[in-house]
Amino acid sequence: MGAQWKAKGKELAANAKGKLFGRLAKDIMIAARSGADPASNSRLRLVVEQARKVSMPKDTLDRAIKKGAGLTGETVNFEHVIYEGFAPHQVPVMVECLTDNLNRTAPEMRVLFRKGQLGTSGSVSWDFDHVGMIEAEPLVPGADPELAAIEAGAQDFEPGDEAGATMFWTDAADLDLVSRALPAHNFSVLTAKLGYKPKNPVDPANLSPAQLEEVESFLAAIDGNDDVQNVFVGLAG
Repeated sequence: MGAQWKAKGKELAANAKGKLFGRLAKDIMIAARSGADPASNSRLRLVVEQARKVSMPKDTLDRAIKKGAGLTGETVNFEHVIYEGFAPHQVPVMVECLTDNLNRTAPEMRVLFRKGQLGTSGSVSWDFDHVGMIEAEPLVPGADPELAAIEAGAQDFEPGDEAGATMFWTDAADLDLVSRALPAHNFSVLTAKLGYKPKNPVDPANLSPAQLEEVESFLAAIDGNDDVQNVFVGLAG
């Protein structure tokens, strides 16, 4: 499951396409506050590249950039807030939200955390590192992720899954630098973002299948909330 939880299953992935576009549009609008030109705005460049990788419609992408940069006359008032706590069976969770109405989001999070435990600020974050997270796939068969990590300046990497994707971890300040360097070392960047990596993840082998199902159900409910951007979980594997 790693540091960032993702819904499992083809049907869930297909149904999440619209939600993914919505989340990317929010990220684009926030990034575009610092300028509408991706060439001079590294944060915007990273999220625009991610949007293109998942085939976000060009009109949707351009509209989000213009809206965020204030070129449409509309006001973007998203507030960034993180909720910390535990999923069932004491699995630590950090939930990153972008909301235009904190009075709506806060009570919704309290309800969603009833099957777990909602903590106060700092109650869980001490057990996570704030890092750059780059998901990349090999450009050529047999590309060496360890060598790529060393040469591109990544801190560490997590072996690829069945699809061949590898997670590269960087210092938060090095996210853009490493994402630019990886293609020269035979890895194509799929996503690049700042996130949270657990220091002491719970071993799923210590949970029963029924307990893991409870954790998955809890995470799916959290992820289904419209204000949630990312869910970072302290569960290994």
